Amino acid sequence: MQDWKKRTQLVHGGSRRSQYGEVSEAIFVTQGFVYTTAEAAEARFQSLGDDEFIYARYGNPTVRMFENRLSSVVGYEDGFACTSGMAAVTGALTALLKAGDHVVASRALFGSCLYVLQDVLGRFGVEVTLVDGTDNAAWDAAITDQTALVFLESISNPMLEVVDLAHVVKVAHAKGALVIVDDAMATPIFSYSAACGADLCVISTTKHVDGQGRMLGGMICGSKDLIRGPIEAYMKHTGGAMNPFTAWVQLKSLDTLDLRVRAQAGAAMEIAQALEGHPKLNSVRYPQLPSHPQHDIAMQQAPSGGTVLAFEVKGGKEACFKMLNALQIFSISNNFADSKSIATHPATTTHQRLPQDQKDILGISDGAVRLSVGLEDVSDLIADLTQALDQL
Repeated sequence: MQDWKKRTQLVHGGSRRSQYGEVSEAIFVTQGFVYTTAEAAEARFQSLGDDEFIYARYGNPTVRMFENRLSSVVGYEDGFACTSGMAAVTGALTALLKAGDHVVASRALFGSCLYVLQDVLGRFGVEVTLVDGTDNAAWDAAITDQTALVFLESISNPMLEVVDLAHVVKVAHAKGALVIVDDAMATPIFSYSAACGADLCVISTTKHVDGQGRMLGGMICGSKDLIRGPIEAYMKHTGGAMNPFTAWVQLKSLDTLDLRVRAQAGAAMEIAQALEGHPKLNSVRYPQLPSHPQHDIAMQQAPSGGTVLAFEVKGGKEACFKMLNALQIFSISNNFADSKSIATHPATTTHQRLPQDQKDILGISDGAVRLSVGLEDVSDLIADLTQALDQL
């Protein structure tokens, strides 16, 4: 399987068949498992084999197929499937940190991630330092011998800042710190966390994997030692494991993940090029555009900038809302990476609770829009955006 190309892994990786030899992966809807004897039960609790299960909170055959398949696609040995992307983020951080530890994180993070780091972990004695993730010198200065862990988004939500991941990993590992990367915006198809040496990557499978607005999900991917060691120990005791029906639905979604994401990313690039220089916009941001502040490092790290772009409407909130309300194909919502195209106003929705000074630093202005590009015809999407901007 290690020699298979990504698209083949997405269809066949980690498959398990029952005695019936089914073609489509089976869904095992059970929370417990039966042992042939009391001795067999004792033996399983003492040493769990690769294809043995005790309780659905610890593992399930359907969930394990999903874990094996997705983790291999992003380049890691193993994975633990979680109830949501934020369950994966929280689980990975909490499993590896204790009171007195020091964390260095990029300041450009999803609001819930900032809450977990500063409010939740802060209450339990974890020290957190936030830095400008695009400034290598800031990482160099902040990561010390006392740093236990580094956390960042490879491409930030919503304004698409790009971190020099290989540099951050090198500096962190030199100080003995682990690196966790949130790959929601990078997508599992274009993820480069493993290639850059990050210890763990976190994926919100709600996004591109499900990709159709149906189910929450998350995955922590990393080495077998980390996943089946501290990660599994924490997750199985605290109840963050994915349920088998969600795992089965998202497992089947992997069949088309490469096709969907590549189509969406290609369309995102076309839209970014079409909008750049529009007289009603101050700026357009997409990693593969030469005008992007981190364009060079983005091109070195990945062949695509993902399925999301951002732009700033001239005239602030009033003009921005007028444009959003005029859209006919794009839905106004707060999710992204769906098969349906979505427009989001981060300043009043996903990042509403951020203090204004933080919004200003991150470039989340009243005119900023995050566009998630779906699977519609790209010419229709460009026409929809153009007619909405013409209303201004």
